[in-house]
Amino acid sequence: MSLSEDPNLQPILLGLFLSMYLVTVLGNLLIILALSSNSHLLTPMYSFLSNLSLTDIGFTSTTVPQILMNIQTHNEVISYVGCLTQTSLFINFVCMGDKLLTVMAYDWFMAICHLLHYPVIMKPPVCGYLVLVSLLLSLLDTQLHKLMILQIPSFKDVKLLL
Repeated sequence: MSLSEDPNLQPILLGLFLSMYLVTVLGNLLIILALSSNSHLLTPMYSFLSNLSLTDIGFTSTTVPQILMNIQTHNEVISYVGCLTQTSLFINFVCMGDKLLTVMAYDWFMAICHLLHYPVIMKPPVCGYLVLVSLLLSLLDTQLHKLMILQIPSFKDVKLLL
């Protein structure tokens, strides 16, 4: 099963997905470039926003290039290992985005409710530690999801269609 069996619609879908992918990646790269080039924006909030943009690039780059390749080659089959890898990366980037949004909410809470203590509490090493903890927790969460997926009997040795 594919997005469309109509061969006339395939170039339109390819152009649509490619343009959305390029806008997403270039937009996030522009955010990262803008935040890193201005010294006034080197605050914890913008640091977390840069990491969230990197996560969004990874999230988008996990699935869209495979979709573009499948549309172009008319090949709808993905290998078992490829499917597990893509699923793991997808879950990892989704979890990482969720954890970073939680860290950003904590940062905003500290900035609003503890304004005078904020510069002391949210130092750059603490921000790096929070991003690292987010990454490690998302990797752990990904492994738990992968172990659950591997327990599904119908998921073993099957030709998977996109």
